[in-house]
Amino acid sequence: MRWSVRIAAGAAVVVGVGWLGLRVQPAPFPPYPAPGPQLERVPLPDRLPPPVARYYRAVFGGGAVPLVESAVLTGRGTLRFGPVVLPARYRFTHLAGRGYRHYIEATWFGLPFLKVNEWYLDGHGRMELPFGTAEGPKTSSAANLGMWAEATAFPSVYVTDPRVRWEPIDDTSARLVVPGPDGEQSFAVSFDPATGLIDRMTTMRYRAEGDAAELPWTAQLLGDGRAAATWGDQGQPWLVIRHEEVVLNADVSQYIRARGL
Repeated sequence: MRWSVRIAAGAAVVVGVGWLGLRVQPAPFPPYPAPGPQLERVPLPDRLPPPVARYYRAVFGGGAVPLVESAVLTGRGTLRFGPVVLPARYRFTHLAGRGYRHYIEATWFGLPFLKVNEWYLDGHGRMELPFGTAEGPKTSSAANLGMWAEATAFPSVYVTDPRVRWEPIDDTSARLVVPGPDGEQSFAVSFDPATGLIDRMTTMRYRAEGDAAELPWTAQLLGDGRAAATWGDQGQPWLVIRHEEVVLNADVSQYIRARGL
């Protein structure tokens, strides 16, 4: 009986220490070393659906938007694996509307123990995890959608890229149509009726290369640089991020094809 009590007490200590380690936030990554130049501004297109036009007026305050060619998004957040929520830090590097690289570290007591390297370049997606690599047409399709959803951090690309278009739905939503690796893909975009800002973007997306069908997927903007991604069959976010640094139009031509930080 004493041994069972000791074992139970020891297990409780292990669980408690493990839980405590997941409560410690990692230090942020260092700033991206190459600052971006001053941004050129171009006119906002005419004939946008009303909620889209209102959104751009709310964000940029006038008839011009910045011309963004690249973006480096650095911040911290959480990754969910089943019931376990892991603190994480990340750097997302984008060639606006063309490709990206993700580097993510999940941490315990602030120390990295799980690293993710992911690329979507030249229409091909590849994700490297400690327990395997994912790539193929469904991975590429999902990566393209993720890339366009992340562009809410530099949303002028939705009106400056000639391959992208907005289609009306109603007074508080519109359809965003973007180029994909095998044709067009789209999001239903909902705008907050009070602020005019994007509230959420919803689409159908593959979760894994072996999936038989796409699943509902939502990216929700939470304010203050925060966003959450949720699969429709899970009901709670698997990823929550907060951008702490956004660098626009820096030279990322070599960095986007690298690995790690």
